[in-house]
Amino acid sequence: MSTPKNLPRAKGSAFTLDTATVTSGAAAARASDRQRIMMQLHRSDTEGVQRLLNFMQPGSYAQPHCHPAPENCEVVVALQGVVGFLVFDEAGAIRAVHRLVPGVAGSCLVDIEPGVWHTVIPLAPDTLVLEIKRGPYNAATDKTFAAWAPREGSADGAGYLRQLESAFAS
Repeated sequence: MSTPKNLPRAKGSAFTLDTATVTSGAAAARASDRQRIMMQLHRSDTEGVQRLLNFMQPGSYAQPHCHPAPENCEVVVALQGVVGFLVFDEAGAIRAVHRLVPGVAGSCLVDIEPGVWHTVIPLAPDTLVLEIKRGPYNAATDKTFAAWAPREGSADGAGYLRQLESAFAS
């Protein structure tokens, strides 16, 4: 049985991240087939700024991808846990390795331009990141998955994830 990819979307005119949301989001990620679950903070997909919380557990694999549209820059901020952020070249070689740690000004945020191949890897239990991208969201144009990386859920995905995690072994 497949688990949902998203928690219920934020509602109302103001959303405040509270302990109950963090706890329930982490639990939902642990129960998820993907070991991650998202909560959209934007109230509709038509909004000009897309904001979401991504609750992740170690072992979650997100296929490297880029956001090709010229308006699709992205900001990733570590709120809890530890996030591995990898940047790749066009052939799949790792160009940059970033360890994002909450509360550490020099390593809690990454901002990337459109067309940059990347992925995020949770390196600690109950990792939580805030992602911000320009909208409105269009599933057909939002993301291009790397042909040189295994698909999420494929037999090769777990081995490739272990290879990527080794970039953070030191």
